[in-house]
Amino acid sequence: MRQSSDLAAIFLDRLRADPQHLEALLGLGSIALATGRRDAARTIFGQATRHPSGAIGAWVTLGNMALEDGKATTARGHYDAALSRDATCAEAIQGMARALAMLGEHGAAEPFWRAGFVGHAVAPRRYRGTGPAREALYLASAHGGNVRLWPWLDDRQVAVTVIYTDYADLSSPLPNHDWIINAIGDADGAALALANAERLVSTSGKPVINHPSRVRQTGRCDLGSLCEGIDGLVAPRIRSMGRAAIHLAEGLEFPLLVRAPGFHTGRHFHLVQTLVEMHSVVQDMPGDTLFLIQPLDARGQDGMARKYRVMFVRGQIFPWHLAISSDWKVHYFSAAMAGHESYRAEERCFLNDMSNVLGARAMTALQRLERRMGLDYAGVDFALAPDGSVLVFEANATMTINAPQPGADWDYRRPAAARVQRAVAEILSGTEGG
Repeated sequence: MRQSSDLAAIFLDRLRADPQHLEALLGLGSIALATGRRDAARTIFGQATRHPSGAIGAWVTLGNMALEDGKATTARGHYDAALSRDATCAEAIQGMARALAMLGEHGAAEPFWRAGFVGHAVAPRRYRGTGPAREALYLASAHGGNVRLWPWLDDRQVAVTVIYTDYADLSSPLPNHDWIINAIGDADGAALALANAERLVSTSGKPVINHPSRVRQTGRCDLGSLCEGIDGLVAPRIRSMGRAAIHLAEGLEFPLLVRAPGFHTGRHFHLVQTLVEMHSVVQDMPGDTLFLIQPLDARGQDGMARKYRVMFVRGQIFPWHLAISSDWKVHYFSAAMAGHESYRAEERCFLNDMSNVLGARAMTALQRLERRMGLDYAGVDFALAPDGSVLVFEANATMTINAPQPGADWDYRRPAAARVQRAVAEILSGTEGG
């Protein structure tokens, strides 16, 4: 963080002398993005797009941010702007493919997939260091399902080559590397990419962060197996069903949660009370296969739903957040935390004293789950039952660790967030263990 502050000061000095200094704008925008100040980052990158050179990278970054926020139409506009300035920009072509796919325009997306990734699956990233580089391979899925680890990987210390494994030539030798970071986290939505990643890793012999064979065991329908036999863990019944089978199914117990594979942050995720309601909901959901999930009651005595998140980083358990909401679908960005000081106080207690808040039974259960998963980086979303057991919603590597939002109301979150981020940065840099 000290280095980021020093760099930001240098960039600000340059901008005082020249408000259109492109390198300073892009650098300052990158720091704002990495430290969670997304609104500031949008403003800075927006200013960079007005630079006489066109600032294609700024348009691409704005497009990537819009995609992360689920705003595919906005992202498409940004990628269009980048491609109007350079029709060969690989990152803009790749982003356009993802935006069109998110909009359901799969036919229009196909030529962008081919142009962006076929023959371009290996992409060295810019190394900004001054000394000899230590080299890492970063395995990712072109079609999404990746863990957002970039902000915690320092390109002044590590030279990174990205390999989009779903388009990679598996017969080609791997680029030089000292270790491998597998950023593919969605076992359901990125199955091909994970299978290819596992084949690539098998030819390396170097240390691997989040081995793809381990990630592959964390699909939604694998949750029961992950939790089986661990006292204090309660996993919902989850099954995968084809769309046609759902319409013919009999004997389903309601209410049920219906979820489309490969989507996160609550997209294409619904609570249905009756078979008629489910048939109506299913019509508008993407994909041929859906998850049917048993709801677990996350409500406290006050009727509010609570969802805790802890992060597993190389054998350690870190508290990340507590989200409290009146809605069954609990996400931190849509929870009621901002408007209730008492909820923030409850979260503060969890962040400062996780073991006492969760209790011995829950902590022991989480420790056993961490060992069973065997991942260097993962997270668990859960609620607490009245008997102290853990009601597990999901346990996998797709959990994000975005920096807390700006403002004094959230200062209590920053020490806990910094501890997780430091631990993640250490393992990504290859400086901790193997």
